[in-house]
Amino acid sequence: MCGIVGLHLREPSLHPRLGELLTAMLGQVVERGPDSAGVAVYGDPRLSPPGRSTVSLLGTTPDEVRAALPDAVAIAADATTVVHAAAPPEALLAAIAAALPHATVIGSGEDVAVLKGTGHPDTLADAFGLAGVQGWQGVGHTRMATESAVTPAGAHPFSVGPDQCLVHNGSFANHATIRRELRAQGVRFDSENDSEVGARFVAHQLAAGADLDKALRLLCERFDGFYTLLVATGDSFAVVRDAIACKPALVAETPQWVAMASEYRALDVLPGIENARIFEPEPEEVYVWKR
Repeated sequence: MCGIVGLHLREPSLHPRLGELLTAMLGQVVERGPDSAGVAVYGDPRLSPPGRSTVSLLGTTPDEVRAALPDAVAIAADATTVVHAAAPPEALLAAIAAALPHATVIGSGEDVAVLKGTGHPDTLADAFGLAGVQGWQGVGHTRMATESAVTPAGAHPFSVGPDQCLVHNGSFANHATIRRELRAQGVRFDSENDSEVGARFVAHQLAAGADLDKALRLLCERFDGFYTLLVATGDSFAVVRDAIACKPALVAETPQWVAMASEYRALDVLPGIENARIFEPEPEEVYVWKR
Protein backbone atom coordinates (compact mmCIF):
# COMPACT_ATOMS: atom_id res chain seq x y z
CA MET A 1 0.00 0.00 0.00
CA CYS A 2 2.06 2.92 -1.30
CA GLY A 3 0.96 6.44 -2.13
CA ILE A 4 1.35 8.10 -5.51
CA VAL A 5 0.87 11.75 -6.46
CA GLY A 6 1.69 13.55 -9.67
CA LEU A 7 1.07 16.99 -11.14
CA HIS A 8 1.55 18.14 -14.73
CA LEU A 9 1.09 21.92 -15.03
CA ARG A 10 -0.29 23.30 -18.29
CA GLU A 11 -0.56 26.89 -17.02
CA PRO A 12 2.84 28.65 -16.73
CA SER A 13 1.57 31.00 -14.01
CA LEU A 14 1.32 27.94 -11.73
CA HIS A 15 4.95 26.89 -12.23
CA PRO A 16 6.16 28.82 -9.14
CA ARG A 17 3.65 26.82 -7.06
CA LEU A 18 4.71 23.32 -8.17
CA GLY A 19 6.52 22.46 -4.95
CA GLU A 20 3.84 23.98 -2.73
CA LEU A 21 1.12 21.95 -4.46
CA LEU A 22 3.17 18.74 -4.62
CA THR A 23 3.96 19.05 -0.90
CA ALA A 24 0.26 19.40 -0.08
CA MET A 25 -0.59 16.39 -2.26
CA LEU A 26 2.16 14.25 -0.73
CA GLY A 27 0.97 15.11 2.76
CA GLN A 28 -2.39 13.51 2.01
CA VAL A 29 -0.93 10.06 1.28
CA VAL A 30 1.66 9.71 4.05
CA GLU A 31 -0.35 6.95 5.78
CA ARG A 32 -0.03 4.85 2.65
CA GLY A 33 3.77 4.80 2.90
CA PRO A 34 5.51 5.78 6.14
CA ASP A 35 8.83 4.04 5.36
CA SER A 36 10.37 6.39 2.84
CA ALA A 37 9.51 8.92 0.16
CA GLY A 38 10.81 10.56 -2.96
CA VAL A 39 9.98 13.11 -5.61
CA ALA A 40 11.02 13.94 -9.15
CA VAL A 41 10.65 17.58 -10.16
CA TYR A 42 10.97 18.95 -13.67
CA GLY A 43 12.18 22.45 -14.46
CA ASP A 44 13.29 23.85 -11.09
CA PRO A 45 15.79 26.67 -11.81
CA ARG A 46 17.92 25.86 -8.76
CA LEU A 47 18.03 22.05 -8.98
CA SER A 48 18.10 21.72 -12.79
CA PRO A 49 18.91 25.11 -14.34
CA PRO A 50 18.32 25.63 -18.07
CA GLY A 51 21.34 24.84 -20.20
CA ARG A 52 22.92 22.54 -17.61
CA SER A 53 22.76 18.80 -17.05
CA THR A 54 21.59 17.42 -13.72
CA VAL A 55 22.47 14.17 -11.93
CA SER A 56 21.00 13.05 -8.59
CA LEU A 57 23.23 10.86 -6.39
CA LEU A 58 23.15 8.72 -3.27
CA GLY A 59 26.21 7.65 -1.32
CA THR A 60 28.15 10.90 -1.54
CA THR A 61 28.11 14.46 -0.20
CA PRO A 62 28.23 17.91 -1.77
CA ASP A 63 31.71 18.50 -0.34
CA GLU A 64 32.96 15.27 -1.87
CA VAL A 65 31.43 16.17 -5.23
CA ARG A 66 32.94 19.67 -5.21
CA ALA A 67 36.38 18.27 -4.39
CA ALA A 68 36.16 15.73 -7.22
CA LEU A 69 34.38 17.95 -9.77
CA PRO A 70 35.30 21.59 -9.09
CA ASP A 71 33.30 22.89 -12.07
CA ALA A 72 30.05 21.32 -10.83
CA VAL A 73 27.45 22.70 -8.43
CA ALA A 74 26.37 20.26 -5.68
CA ILE A 75 23.23 20.70 -3.56
CA ALA A 76 22.29 18.67 -0.46
CA ALA A 77 18.71 17.34 -0.13
CA ASP A 78 18.64 14.88 2.78
CA ALA A 79 20.31 11.65 1.58
CA THR A 80 20.41 12.95 -1.99
CA THR A 81 23.07 15.15 -3.57
CA VAL A 82 21.96 16.97 -6.72
CA VAL A 83 24.77 17.87 -9.12
CA HIS A 84 24.56 20.10 -12.16
CA ALA A 85 27.17 21.30 -14.63
CA ALA A 86 27.54 22.92 -18.05
CA ALA A 87 28.14 19.63 -19.86
CA PRO A 88 26.02 17.12 -21.80
CA PRO A 89 24.31 14.56 -19.54
CA GLU A 90 26.47 11.71 -20.84
CA ALA A 91 29.66 13.67 -20.13
CA LEU A 92 28.56 14.56 -16.59
CA LEU A 93 27.59 10.95 -15.88
CA ALA A 94 30.97 9.74 -17.18
CA ALA A 95 32.83 12.28 -15.03
CA ILE A 96 30.89 11.21 -11.94
CA ALA A 97 31.51 7.52 -12.65
CA ALA A 98 35.24 8.18 -12.95
CA ALA A 99 35.60 10.49 -9.95
CA LEU A 100 32.95 9.05 -7.59
CA PRO A 101 32.59 5.36 -8.46
CA HIS A 102 30.94 4.57 -5.10
CA ALA A 103 28.04 6.98 -5.72
CA THR A 104 24.70 5.67 -6.99
CA VAL A 105 22.94 7.62 -9.75
CA ILE A 106 19.21 7.94 -9.04
CA GLY A 107 18.32 10.39 -11.79
CA SER A 108 19.82 12.27 -14.70
CA GLY A 109 18.89 14.48 -17.61
CA GLU A 110 18.44 18.10 -18.59
CA ASP A 111 15.19 18.81 -16.77
CA VAL A 112 14.68 16.44 -13.83
CA ALA A 113 15.98 16.32 -10.26
CA VAL A 114 15.21 13.23 -8.15
CA LEU A 115 15.21 13.44 -4.35
CA LYS A 116 14.86 10.31 -2.18
CA GLY A 117 15.24 9.34 1.47
CA THR A 118 13.98 7.15 4.29
CA GLY A 119 11.72 8.24 7.14
CA HIS A 120 8.40 10.02 7.46
CA PRO A 121 7.35 11.66 4.18
CA ASP A 122 6.47 14.99 5.82
CA THR A 123 9.92 15.17 7.42
CA LEU A 124 11.55 14.31 4.10
CA ALA A 125 9.53 16.96 2.24
CA ASP A 126 10.91 19.55 4.67
CA ALA A 127 14.45 18.18 4.26
CA PHE A 128 14.11 18.36 0.48
CA GLY A 129 12.85 21.95 0.63
CA LEU A 130 10.03 20.71 -1.55
CA ALA A 131 7.61 23.55 -0.83
CA GLY A 132 10.01 26.02 -2.46
CA VAL A 133 10.52 24.06 -5.67
CA GLN A 134 9.31 25.45 -9.00
CA GLY A 135 8.73 23.79 -12.35
CA TRP A 136 6.19 22.36 -14.73
CA GLN A 137 5.86 18.76 -13.54
CA GLY A 138 6.33 16.74 -10.38
CA VAL A 139 5.89 13.15 -9.22
CA GLY A 140 5.88 11.94 -5.62
CA HIS A 141 5.70 8.62 -3.79
CA THR A 142 5.35 7.40 -0.21
CA ARG A 143 6.49 3.82 0.30
CA MET A 144 5.37 0.90 2.42
CA ALA A 145 8.06 -1.67 1.61
CA THR A 146 6.97 -5.19 0.62
CA GLU A 147 9.57 -6.51 -1.82
CA SER A 148 12.90 -5.08 -0.65
CA ALA A 149 14.70 -3.26 2.16
CA VAL A 150 13.86 0.23 3.36
CA THR A 151 16.77 2.25 2.00
CA PRO A 152 17.06 5.49 0.01
CA ALA A 153 18.02 3.40 -3.04
CA GLY A 154 14.84 1.37 -2.65
CA ALA A 155 12.62 4.44 -2.45
CA HIS A 156 10.71 5.74 -5.45
CA PRO A 157 10.79 7.36 -7.99
CA PHE A 158 13.02 5.14 -10.10
CA SER A 159 14.70 7.30 -12.71
CA VAL A 160 16.87 5.10 -14.91
CA GLY A 161 16.66 6.82 -18.31
CA PRO A 162 17.25 10.45 -19.32
CA ASP A 163 14.56 12.69 -17.78
CA GLN A 164 12.45 9.60 -17.03
CA CYS A 165 10.89 8.45 -13.77
CA LEU A 166 8.44 5.80 -12.58
CA VAL A 167 6.48 5.36 -9.34
CA HIS A 168 4.56 2.21 -8.50
CA ASN A 169 1.88 1.07 -6.08
CA GLY A 170 1.61 -2.72 -6.03
CA SER A 171 3.95 -5.61 -6.74
CA PHE A 172 5.27 -7.41 -9.80
CA ALA A 173 5.02 -11.19 -9.37
CA ASN A 174 7.53 -12.04 -12.13
CA HIS A 175 10.08 -9.31 -11.51
CA ALA A 176 12.93 -11.80 -10.88
CA THR A 177 12.45 -13.41 -14.28
CA ILE A 178 12.35 -10.08 -16.11
CA ARG A 179 15.37 -8.81 -14.15
CA ARG A 180 17.38 -11.84 -15.33
CA GLU A 181 16.29 -11.25 -18.93
CA LEU A 182 17.24 -7.57 -18.80
CA ARG A 183 20.59 -8.34 -17.17
CA ALA A 184 21.31 -10.78 -19.98
CA GLN A 185 20.81 -7.84 -22.36
CA GLY A 186 23.32 -5.71 -20.44
CA VAL A 187 20.93 -3.76 -18.21
CA ARG A 188 22.40 -2.90 -14.79
CA PHE A 189 20.37 -2.70 -11.57
CA ASP A 190 20.98 -0.66 -8.41
CA SER A 191 18.52 -2.34 -6.02
CA GLU A 192 16.44 -5.46 -5.50
CA ASN A 193 13.22 -3.46 -5.67
CA ASP A 194 10.64 -4.97 -8.03
CA SER A 195 9.62 -1.47 -9.13
CA GLU A 196 13.11 -0.82 -10.51
CA VAL A 197 12.52 -3.74 -12.89
CA GLY A 198 9.47 -1.93 -14.27
CA ALA A 199 11.43 1.29 -14.66
CA ARG A 200 14.35 -0.49 -16.38
CA PHE A 201 11.93 -2.28 -18.71
CA VAL A 202 10.24 0.99 -19.74
CA ALA A 203 13.60 2.76 -20.20
CA HIS A 204 14.86 -0.18 -22.28
CA GLN A 205 11.83 0.06 -24.57
CA LEU A 206 12.15 3.84 -24.94
CA ALA A 207 15.84 3.51 -25.77
CA ALA A 208 14.91 0.96 -28.46
CA GLY A 209 12.60 3.49 -30.14
CA ALA A 210 9.18 2.85 -28.59
CA ASP A 211 7.08 5.81 -27.51
CA LEU A 212 5.74 5.94 -23.96
CA ASP A 213 2.34 4.57 -24.91
CA LYS A 214 3.87 1.51 -26.58
CA ALA A 215 6.40 0.96 -23.78
CA LEU A 216 3.62 0.82 -21.20
CA ARG A 217 1.44 -1.43 -23.35
CA LEU A 218 4.39 -3.81 -23.64
CA LEU A 219 4.81 -3.70 -19.87
CA CYS A 220 1.17 -4.71 -19.43
CA GLU A 221 1.74 -7.68 -21.76
CA ARG A 222 4.92 -8.83 -20.00
CA PHE A 223 4.44 -8.13 -16.28
CA ASP A 224 2.27 -10.13 -13.89
CA GLY A 225 0.98 -8.72 -10.63
CA PHE A 226 -0.96 -5.77 -9.29
CA TYR A 227 0.10 -2.26 -10.15
CA THR A 228 -0.76 1.35 -10.66
CA LEU A 229 2.08 3.18 -12.40
CA LEU A 230 2.73 6.86 -12.98
CA VAL A 231 5.52 7.48 -15.49
CA ALA A 232 6.97 10.86 -16.44
CA THR A 233 9.44 11.90 -19.12
CA GLY A 234 10.82 15.20 -20.35
CA ASP A 235 7.62 15.85 -22.29
CA SER A 236 5.00 13.36 -21.01
CA PHE A 237 2.93 12.27 -18.03
CA ALA A 238 1.34 8.81 -18.16
CA VAL A 239 -0.79 6.48 -16.02
CA VAL A 240 -1.55 2.76 -16.40
CA ARG A 241 -3.11 0.07 -14.20
CA ASP A 242 -3.07 -3.72 -14.36
CA ALA A 243 -5.86 -5.88 -15.78
CA ILE A 244 -7.69 -6.14 -12.45
CA ALA A 245 -7.08 -2.52 -11.41
CA CYS A 246 -7.30 -3.27 -7.70
CA LYS A 247 -4.75 -0.60 -6.76
CA PRO A 248 -6.43 2.80 -6.39
CA ALA A 249 -5.93 5.65 -8.83
CA LEU A 250 -7.80 8.82 -9.67
CA VAL A 251 -7.05 11.37 -12.39
CA ALA A 252 -8.25 14.97 -12.38
CA GLU A 253 -7.93 17.24 -15.40
CA THR A 254 -8.52 20.94 -16.02
CA PRO A 255 -7.25 23.34 -18.70
CA GLN A 256 -4.58 24.43 -16.16
CA TRP A 257 -3.27 21.03 -15.02
CA VAL A 258 -3.50 17.24 -15.00
CA ALA A 259 -3.06 15.40 -11.70
CA MET A 260 -3.07 11.80 -10.51
CA ALA A 261 -3.23 10.43 -6.98
CA SER A 262 -3.96 7.28 -5.03
CA GLU A 263 -6.71 9.06 -3.07
CA TYR A 264 -9.12 11.89 -3.82
CA ARG A 265 -8.03 13.93 -0.81
CA ALA A 266 -4.64 14.45 -2.48
CA LEU A 267 -6.43 16.03 -5.44
CA ASP A 268 -8.73 18.15 -3.27
CA VAL A 269 -5.82 20.48 -2.38
CA LEU A 270 -5.43 21.65 -5.99
CA PRO A 271 -6.77 25.00 -7.26
CA GLY A 272 -9.86 24.60 -9.40
CA ILE A 273 -10.54 21.00 -8.37
CA GLU A 274 -14.25 21.81 -8.17
CA ASN A 275 -14.25 22.27 -11.96
CA ALA A 276 -12.04 19.30 -12.83
CA ARG A 277 -12.99 16.25 -14.84
CA ILE A 278 -12.28 13.40 -12.43
CA PHE A 279 -12.15 9.74 -13.44
CA GLU A 280 -10.72 6.37 -12.50
CA PRO A 281 -8.33 4.98 -15.14
CA GLU A 282 -9.60 1.85 -16.88
CA PRO A 283 -7.67 -1.43 -16.54
CA GLU A 284 -4.68 -1.77 -18.91
CA GLU A 285 -5.56 1.45 -20.71
CA VAL A 286 -2.58 3.78 -21.12
CA TYR A 287 -3.27 7.48 -20.56
CA VAL A 288 -0.63 9.90 -21.79
CA TRP A 289 -0.59 13.69 -21.61
CA LYS A 290 2.06 15.65 -23.54
CA ARG A 291 3.67 18.95 -22.66
